[in-house]
Amino acid sequence: MDATLSKAERTRKLIIERSAPLFNQKGYAGTSMQDIMAASGLTKGGIYGHFESKEEIALAAFEHAAGIITGMIAERVASKESATDKLKAILQFYKTYLFSPPVQGGCPVLNTAVEADDTNPLLRASVVKVLNRLHKAVANIVLQGIAKGEFKPETDTQRFSILFVSMIEGGIMLSKAYGDHKYLNTVISQLEQMLEQELKI
Repeated sequence: MDATLSKAERTRKLIIERSAPLFNQKGYAGTSMQDIMAASGLTKGGIYGHFESKEEIALAAFEHAAGIITGMIAERVASKESATDKLKAILQFYKTYLFSPPVQGGCPVLNTAVEADDTNPLLRASVVKVLNRLHKAVANIVLQGIAKGEFKPETDTQRFSILFVSMIEGGIMLSKAYGDHKYLNTVISQLEQMLEQELKI
């Protein structure tokens, strides 16, 4: 842990890091304070000294888990020069996603979106923020590609970014449900094809 953090900040960070996989695997409703106590090694009083409610922990845990995913994607994108390679880097990231998910339990965005849809407006709002960031990142890469003459100028960036994010999340969901990687692999192959045939000049 970061030595520059105060003891209170380190404890708060520990609670978030230990509870993130719990919420991602068991969901908000399925994760109890007892689970968080066991994972963090703290008493209920010790946890409530840093958070006002289980919901506040869940929000921080989701932001932490989603931050791991978006951070890894950003790192891969930043290492590439062309817009084509940047989009391919995102697809490559998701190719290995099911084999070794960065956060135990799979995609925190998908998991939390499904559970929080009608039951938890604050968690749902957090999911929407992350999805908006993903859509914007993809749209910006496409705009860069158009500006550099890589992609067709008439490309509908919003349409492509919606399809890109929706198809990947849908592919993850189906592959997880069926226990078969072919659904996500099929989606990735289709997006690679769209990149080559619809976007590139």
